Amino acid sequence: MELEKGVQRWIVDISKWNPSPDYFASVMSFLPQHEHSPITRFVKMEDRKRALVSRLLQYALVHQVLGIPYDEIIIRRTVEGKPYLEYDDKTGTFPNFNFNTSHDGNFVAIASEPVCLVGLDIANCSIPMKESVDKFIQNFLSYFSNLEWSDIMKADSSYDKLNRFYRYWCLKEAFVKAIGVGVGKRLDNVEFHHSDWNDIFVIVDGKEFNNWRFWLLEMGENHLVSIARGHPATATTNYRTTLKQTEFGEKEYKLGLNLPSAHFMFRMVEDLLPVSIVACHHYMDRIDIVSEDGG
Repeated sequence: MELEKGVQRWIVDISKWNPSPDYFASVMSFLPQHEHSPITRFVKMEDRKRALVSRLLQYALVHQVLGIPYDEIIIRRTVEGKPYLEYDDKTGTFPNFNFNTSHDGNFVAIASEPVCLVGLDIANCSIPMKESVDKFIQNFLSYFSNLEWSDIMKADSSYDKLNRFYRYWCLKEAFVKAIGVGVGKRLDNVEFHHSDWNDIFVIVDGKEFNNWRFWLLEMGENHLVSIARGHPATATTNYRTTLKQTEFGEKEYKLGLNLPSAHFMFRMVEDLLPVSIVACHHYMDRIDIVSEDGG
């Protein structure tokens, strides 16, 4: 099915990528100029790596799925910071192509959907270093419903308590990112229900959103990944104006809602660059080696 091509899940383990400053700058130069400052504003190299790879994933995925040349890809952001693709889909193959990225810890990932909204969140389930688990979690009390908080606090151990906390947090983040809400959205009215973390559904302001689906996955050591897939009509006003289609017949929408959720494919940073740029880097590396050997 052609629609399934629009369902993509890519992930990069940045702990395995340690570029020199020159190589990092060279890779960043491939991106449009306006994408540079959101990367270089970070002081720590790990943060810069996450910001760079997040943008590389967007351009590479759009190029592969839609066939748009790299230098013709236009990615903008809503006032809330939600990235979206500005393009003219003349084929109508993907009624509502959109994507979302996330990064935390060792991983940077992207997910895309051809019909539904997509939200993605990665959580590095790190143990607090300077305070107890209970004190750390208490800082986020206002973001959870009474039901969620009760479920977190009745866990048998500190580890299980922290794990439940991150699972709920990851799901909430994926949902609000899907609809295009910025930082500061209240989350206590977004209540998640599950059966041992399967059959997950959400209730917002007392209303069940039965036209949404959620996945919660373990990724590597101490990382969680959540994916939200839902109806475009749920998007915020600003984000909705960027979408191609927000109204669907029931049959058409369910076709998109029930598409298989693809497995995450691990990518290397070099996989995200145009072939010509990768070839150029390899050529320059060989020249450097020859020069060092005195050849």
